[in-house]
Formats: sequence, structure tokens, C-alpha cells
Amino acid sequence: MMKNTSNYKGVVVPMVTPVTKEGEIDVPAVARIVESFAQSGVAPLLMGTTGEGNSVSAAQGLQLVEAAVKAARGRILVYAGLTGTCFSEQLKAAAAYTRAGADVIVATLPSYYALTDEQMYNYYKTLADSIEGPLMLYNIKSTTHMSIPVDVIRRLAEHPNIVGLKDSERDLERMEACIAISRGREDFAYFCGWAAQSAHCLELGGDGIVPSTANFVPRMFQELYEAAVKGDMDTANRLQEETNAIAKIYQEGRTLGESLTALKVMMQTDGLCEPHMLMPLTRLAPEAEQEIAERARRVEH
Repeated sequence: MMKNTSNYKGVVVPMVTPVTKEGEIDVPAVARIVESFAQSGVAPLLMGTTGEGNSVSAAQGLQLVEAAVKAARGRILVYAGLTGTCFSEQLKAAAAYTRAGADVIVATLPSYYALTDEQMYNYYKTLADSIEGPLMLYNIKSTTHMSIPVDVIRRLAEHPNIVGLKDSERDLERMEACIAISRGREDFAYFCGWAAQSAHCLELGGDGIVPSTANFVPRMFQELYEAAVKGDMDTANRLQEETNAIAKIYQEGRTLGESLTALKVMMQTDGLCEPHMLMPLTRLAPEAEQEIAERARRVEH
């Protein structure tokens, strides 16, 4: 059975970044999305991969955090993502996000240079030493083209300011090894970013899940999490299958970037946001958007 004493647990949604046609942060849409999360009991992760983090400017990032914190009203934690390759700019962003009320800073590896294990360790240690708020590691090999080794994660887990790992790598053996690091301790949490393995991760003892599809069906993932915590794996696995089917509506046959605007099309059917994107990503063809919207409207949620 999983541990539930840490603050860092449950469903954390890698939130889309709603923008206007002109590419500005759509503040009312941020409020609507965060409100839907709060009502479902899930937390937002801002500026992750689903949130187009590398396309959001420093000023926009701060505006996004401020809007999300205001909408959250202390009901849910707000996780803020750090991206980019300039360390000094990352420190400025982390400080600004923390001052604005972000509860946790989440950082991927800087992705331009191939890094040695020791460079990865040093990057995260220095970042954790330098920021005020708690830090969560974010491993996503599909976009950074590097994997944080399990041994490096084990070392970093001992840092007093590093509170957990969000791992999106699709490797079951690695998942089990990382969950083993967090098992039995309250100071380091494991979050599964491989949405299709959410129920399995929780059954193994993971602390939380980070599914992009929860932008559209946050309550379903909260119910999946609650069922797994209670040991009701029949319900958790049923919800896993149902959410996997919903994910196919926007993911199947599309690149990652294309899937993100398709997800916004689905959210548009609930009045949450428009499917505009930040460069270099773009909207889909009108006929593709229409088909996605029609399929989304048939989803019971």
C-alpha cells in the first residue's frame, strides 16, 4: 500500500497553457481551467511539456503563475515548471514564481548539451541549493533526449530541498526502481508521467500521477487515484482503460506538438480554452479540429 503522509501526492495535471490568437496568456481561461482542477481535487503543473514550457516567455510565465495562484485560492498546490538552458535565467524565474505563490518548482534537464551523470547531479544539486522553494526533478527523455540515471536520482533524493521525481520515461523496470527509492519515506515522492501506467504505478506504491488527459477529465483521474489508494484496483484499472481511450482522441496518429493543440480542441468543447498555440506549434486543419470536437462531445465526464 502506498504512503500518503507527504504533501506531494495525488493527481498533478500538466496543464495546457491557454493563449489568445495573438499569443498572449488567456488569463480568464487559466482561471476556468484551475477552477475545474480545484473542484476535482487535482493540482496544476504549469509550463511542463503539455504546457509548451519552452515557448513561454519569462514575463508570460510569471503572468501564468500569478493567474493560477489567484484562481487556486490555496485549495490546491501549484507546481511551476522551469525550462531552458540558461541557469541564471532559471534562478530568476524560480524566485519570481515562488514569490508569486508557486508551491513547488519542477525542473527538466537543460537539453542542448549531452550531460554526464555528474553534470546532471551537479545541475540539480546547485539548483536545489540556490532556490527557496522545494524542487522536484522532472525526467522526460522524449524531449530532453537524456535520462536521469536511477543512481543519480537516488543521490539527489537525499537533498533536503528535493522533494520528488516526476518521471515520464516509458520503462517499467526503471519505474519500479524509482518507486523503490521513494517507498517508505515522506521526504521524496514518485510521480508517474506515463499516463497509461497510472494505475500500475499506484499499485506498486507510487505517490502520484501526472496525466495530460486530466486537462479534459480531471475527475476521472482523481477517482482512479482514490480507488488505487483504497486498494480497489478493479475500479482503478477500469478507469485506466477508459482514460486510455479518451487519450487516443487527441494523441493517436499525431506528433506530440499536434496532440497538444488537439487536447485544447477537446477542452474547447467544455468552454475551458481556445486551441491557439505558441510558436513553433500551430493549430490543426479545421476538418481535423471538427472531428476531434465531435468525438470529445461524446465522452461522458
